[in-house]
Amino acid sequence: MKEIYETKISTGRWIAYDLPGNAGWILYFICCYQLIKQNVDLFVVVALVPALLMLVGIVELISERIARLDRVLPRIRLWRGFGALTLGGALGMAAAVGGILLQKGGIAWQMLAGGVLCALFAGLLLCSYHKSKL
Repeated sequence: MKEIYETKISTGRWIAYDLPGNAGWILYFICCYQLIKQNVDLFVVVALVPALLMLVGIVELISERIARLDRVLPRIRLWRGFGALTLGGALGMAAAVGGILLQKGGIAWQMLAGGVLCALFAGLLLCSYHKSKL
């Protein structure tokens, strides 16, 4: 039997977590695009790994919304959606810190902000899910 997870947070709280989380991955993607336009180096390759994880999470969450599964999810979909976004944001923060240390300028700081927003708010939504007693 599939493990089912459910969240009971209010719509207002959901939106309060969703909007800054979305802003975070969008900011991170924009920064990656800007880096690719400048020059592809090892830092850019490393920065793209978290972006790919974020993309996996985004695609999963979109497919969940299409299937109307926003609040009740099988375990695999929960982790593939919010888990991938949370991990992508956390790894994005680490990549951005590397960029700051490599003196990549303001773009690395923006990536850090995007990673923090993505990891924090996707993580808050992830933590709001609990095993359902269905």
